[in-house]
Amino acid sequence: MKSHQTAQTMKPATAAKKLGVYLDATPAEFQEGVVSRAELAALQADPPEWLRDLRNNGPHPRPVVASKLGVSISGLARGGVTEALTTEQIDALKQDNPEWLRKERATQADVRKENIRIKERNAEREAKDREERD
Repeated sequence: MKSHQTAQTMKPATAAKKLGVYLDATPAEFQEGVVSRAELAALQADPPEWLRDLRNNGPHPRPVVASKLGVSISGLARGGVTEALTTEQIDALKQDNPEWLRKERATQADVRKENIRIKERNAEREAKDREERD
């Protein structure tokens, strides 16, 4: 009995997320079809013009917007940013540097420092535990 191997596919929303683009801004044929893993790999390896344009100019999905602004996705929501933004809009926000953005960037910096502190503490504990076992 032979098993037929079918290509694994994903919904357009999943593929857009993996590509880091806003689904609603992708071409209709991308939104309406399914994407195989091979097609996704091909898009990543040699992105077509529409994908390069979306990555450069947007509109960008919230995770990308948050990353470009140096804040968390929750921080975006607290700042009232709920929609996808273009690169131009992100640059304008950076230029204006509103109070909520300064506050969220400071919060994000504190979170990063705390994560580093915890990581270093855990590494010290692991080293100490290894010494005690040896």
